Amino acid sequence: MKFRLMAPAVAFSALALVGTTVATSGTAVAASKPDCSRQIVNVPAKETVKVRASKKLGATAYSQWNKGKKGSLCNDGHFYKGQKYKLCGKTSTQWLYGSQFGAKRGWIPAACIKWS
Repeated sequence: MKFRLMAPAVAFSALALVGTTVATSGTAVAASKPDCSRQIVNVPAKETVKVRASKKLGATAYSQWNKGKKGSLCNDGHFYKGQKYKLCGKTSTQWLYGSQFGAKRGWIPAACIKWS
């Protein structure tokens, strides 16, 4: 008798666990990095700016993109919405993903790139 009462509870717990796994895996896809197979190259920076781990000014800085130096932008220079900032003479929420040539890629405030 006890076994029959526990079987539905175990089945329900297993179903709940599967639902959690599916929801978690969907979130991971949304947080993936932009496609860098299509890039815009030879794009100079207006000002020296930090290349960051996420679209926030307080995020870890991977590298630096120096004023006038050229680099590349991933996903054909597509803009992404992120934290609001006031940099390089503009206030915006637009971010780009890329880097100065030879440096680690990351998020850059779009206002600091001459292409944008």
